[in-house]
Amino acid sequence: MHKIVHPKIFYFGTPVVLISTRNADGSANLAPMSSAWWLNESCMLGMSTRSQTVQNVLRERECVLNLPSVDLVGAVNRLALLTGRNPVPDYKAQQGYRFEPDKFGVAELTPEPSDIVKPPRVAECPVQLEAVVQQVHGFDEPSAWLAAIEVRIVRSHIDEQILMPGEKDYIDPEKWNPLIMNFCEFFGLSRKVHPSRLATIFAPPSRHVQPQ
Repeated sequence: MHKIVHPKIFYFGTPVVLISTRNADGSANLAPMSSAWWLNESCMLGMSTRSQTVQNVLRERECVLNLPSVDLVGAVNRLALLTGRNPVPDYKAQQGYRFEPDKFGVAELTPEPSDIVKPPRVAECPVQLEAVVQQVHGFDEPSAWLAAIEVRIVRSHIDEQILMPGEKDYIDPEKWNPLIMNFCEFFGLSRKVHPSRLATIFAPPSRHVQPQ
């Protein structure tokens, strides 16, 4: 039986993204988020405009979307309750956040140069997507504290271990195990439950199998 409720959050399960940006002084910032979705070669990011990450993105107009696998959950969790804002905004201080200028160091992750954009990539992440800002949309008005940021992927770096053999432009979904944020808790993926008819369109020809 269904009940009418008023959920505090609506995180029904989305991939964790580590967004690397460049601060005004040229140093790197790194922040976890999970309100992201992709369409074609673009991605929509939902974030608070009061965050250092969004301030950097709006100023620099570029970022890197680093997607961690489940084995990087410890690194991601070490970034929780840290902010690149100094001084720490009152509302974040009340929630227990503290200023941390070296996010890569605290997370024990390695920055590596990007090819096109200035922010660094996260070497340990199997998926690294260099991106530039296309549009910024106000979101959840009249809050005025949220933005939907549309970015376009300009270069994709994929760990060869999760690529399909002989298919350099296809990621193998049975090898890629993204870290998922599900109602503010970390999860991974289960095994594949059933073949999809969409595979006949979007998978490489060698994987075109008609599901029953």
